[in-house]
Amino acid sequence: MLEDDLKTQLKAYLERLQRPVVLVASVDDGTKSAEMLELLEDIRALSDKVTVEVSRDDAHRKPSFAITSPGHDIDLRFAGLPMGHEFTSLVLALLQVGGHPSKAAPELLEQVRNLEGEYRFETYFSLSCQNCPDVVQALNLAAVLNPNIHHVSIDGALFQDEVEAREIMSVPTVFLNGEVFDQGRMSLEQIVAKLDTGAARRDAAAIAKKDVFDVLVVGGGPAGAAAAIYAARKGIRTGVASERFGGQVLDTMSIENFISVPHTEGPRFAAQLEAHVREYDVDIMNLQRAKSLSQDADGVTTIELESGASVRGRTVVLATGARWRQMGVPGEDQYRNKGVAYCPHCDGPLFKGKRVAVIGGGNSGVEAAIDLAGLVAHVTLIEFDSQLRADEVLQRKLRSLPNVRIITSAQTTEVLGDGKRVNGLVYRDRVGGDSHRVELEGVFVQIGLLPNTEWLKDAIELSPRGEIVVDAAGRTSLPGVFAAGDATTVPYKQIVIAMGEGAKAALSAFDHLIRSSSPAATAADAEAATA
Repeated sequence: MLEDDLKTQLKAYLERLQRPVVLVASVDDGTKSAEMLELLEDIRALSDKVTVEVSRDDAHRKPSFAITSPGHDIDLRFAGLPMGHEFTSLVLALLQVGGHPSKAAPELLEQVRNLEGEYRFETYFSLSCQNCPDVVQALNLAAVLNPNIHHVSIDGALFQDEVEAREIMSVPTVFLNGEVFDQGRMSLEQIVAKLDTGAARRDAAAIAKKDVFDVLVVGGGPAGAAAAIYAARKGIRTGVASERFGGQVLDTMSIENFISVPHTEGPRFAAQLEAHVREYDVDIMNLQRAKSLSQDADGVTTIELESGASVRGRTVVLATGARWRQMGVPGEDQYRNKGVAYCPHCDGPLFKGKRVAVIGGGNSGVEAAIDLAGLVAHVTLIEFDSQLRADEVLQRKLRSLPNVRIITSAQTTEVLGDGKRVNGLVYRDRVGGDSHRVELEGVFVQIGLLPNTEWLKDAIELSPRGEIVVDAAGRTSLPGVFAAGDATTVPYKQIVIAMGEGAKAALSAFDHLIRSSSPAATAADAEAATA
C-alpha cells in the first residue's frame, strides 16, 4: 500500500510515539477492506508500539478503523482510507493518540479539555479536498484531549449512500450529534468558539483592553503576514487582527509560481506563514472580522470589530484580501452547498457520474472544467465573453475532452432546484437573446475575485471596483493608513506580489512613525532595528 519512501518518512515519525497505539479495524470481504488492512499492516510493521486488531461483527462502518491507546479514553475513527490530503491527518492522529504533544496554543488545548457535554462529530471529506484536513485534524485532536468528544472522519466518495441520504453536496460537512454543525474549512479555534459560547465574549473583552499598537495589520494572508514580520523586525509594537490566518491561500489547491518553492499547497503554505509570524513578538488576534475604521485628531486609527471590541494603531496596514465573486443570480445563495460550489477540488468527487456546469472561461474556470471532466459524466462550461480567456494550452486540453461542452457569449441568469438541491440552470444567449435551460446537478462558480472592502466604503478612497486606492508606497487616502495585497489597486493578484506589497506597506508605516515622532520604540531602538 505505502511506497518505500513514504514508509521511511512514516517510520521516522512513529519513533516519536510515547505510548502504545492500537489500530482496531472493522472490515468486510470487500476490496476496500483488504486495502485498508494492507495499510494498517504497513503501519504496524514500522513501529513496535503499534498493534492491529480486526473485527468483522461490530456495528461500525466498513471499512473503518479506530486509533486507540490502552488506558486512555479516546474515540477517534477513520471510515475509508485516509490517503491523499488526509494522509497527514492519519499521521497526526497516530502521533497524538500515541502521546506526542500538539503544537497548538496551550490555552486553546486547555479550553478543549474543559468543554463539558457529550459531542459526537462526523466529518465527511474527499481525498482531493485541501480544506478537509484542517477540520479532520482539529476534531481528531479534540477527541484525543477530551473523552467527551467523539469523532469519525468519513470518505464521502466511499460511502455514497450516506452522502445521498444526508444530502451532502459540499465537503467538509460536519455533523454534531446527528445534526449539521457546519460546512467548509474550520480551525480548532473556530470549532471551540462555536461550542464554548462564552469564548467570543471573553476574547472581545481581552482585545478591548489592549494598548495602542505602533503597527496594526488587518488581515492574515500573505500581504498581512509579510507586513507583520517586517514591522515586528523594527522592534515596534505590532498586532494582527485576522478573520482566518492564511486568507484566500487556504482555498488554493496548488502553488507552483512562488519563487524558490517549486510546489506547495495552500494550507501548508498558510501554516508556514503563521508559524513564521509567531517567531516574532506579534500579537495575533484570530477570528476577528473588521467592521469599521475611524481616525481621531491625533492620527490614531481605530478598527471596530464585529465582536464588539475595538483595537487601535498609530499606523494601520489594511490587507483584507479578496473572496470568490458570486454570480448574483436567483438560486445561487439558496443552493449554496446544495449543488452550487466554489471549490472543484474539494467538492468535485461528490458529483461523480453527474452533470455539472463551470461558470467562467478564465484559467481557473478552464482548469476546473478539465479536473471535473475526469470525475463527472459531463461538464458544460459557460463563458460570458465571446471567447475563452484562459491560456491557450489549457484551452487545447479542454477542447480535447469528449464530455465537455463550451458555450460562449452566455450569461447565467438563474440557478434552478427542487428546494433541496440543484437540478439545472438558465442562461441567456447574448447574441440572439434567447434563454436556454441546462439540466444538471452541480454548478461550480469560477468568475474571479471581489475585494473585502465593503466596510471601508465611507472611510478611505476606493476604486470603482471596490479596491483600496494606494500609491507607490502603499499609502491610502488617510494619513497613517496603508494597504497591500489583493484588496488594493495594485495589479496582478499573485501571492508573491502581495507579500512584496505587504513588506512595502510595513516599511512605509515605520517611515511614517519616524517622521511623526510617534512610535513607542525609542529612537535608539529604531536606529538599532534599521542597522
